[in-house]
Amino acid sequence: MKFKEETIDKETLYEGKIVDLNLHDVRLPNGEVSKREIVNHPGAVAIIAYTADDKIIMVRQFRKALEKEIIEIPAGKLETGEQPEETAKRELEEETGYKTDQLTKIGSFYTSPGFSDEIVHVYEAHTLYAGTVATDDDEFVELIEVTLDEADKLIESGDIHDAKTMFAIQHVKLKRIQNS
Repeated sequence: MKFKEETIDKETLYEGKIVDLNLHDVRLPNGEVSKREIVNHPGAVAIIAYTADDKIIMVRQFRKALEKEIIEIPAGKLETGEQPEETAKRELEEETGYKTDQLTKIGSFYTSPGFSDEIVHVYEAHTLYAGTVATDDDEFVELIEVTLDEADKLIESGDIHDAKTMFAIQHVKLKRIQNS
């Protein structure tokens, strides 16, 4: 690797429920030493799920880091030892009350590679059936269903303002263009 940075020392600054923060001393490709603050995250999934009438299932929730409510596709953190597809099925049911036996992976992406190793695996779910909503004790969500046009308007208004949801909406739009 041409630009590899070798970690020569590492200090854990914080170990949390969702993320850990580590400070790395690294040797740069030119031999100099620098510091890197790295947020470690176990990874996550996001699910773009469709109702029988082709609406997209989303959730509205307050995001403390942003100090506002946003609308997102259902998503959640990987648990230790859990495969992304299992997490996607679990999170879909927990947040929306819908279950599926058919998930299609549409891609993965790193959220902020400059300081975090978090990767989000995005799935698509079409054939849904009733399950049970079981949000976490500290999780409050409102279920909403939108058309693709309504999703575009929510992006324009800033109500949808996160990468995973925008990535999923773009996927749907491209897929529809390819299939027309």
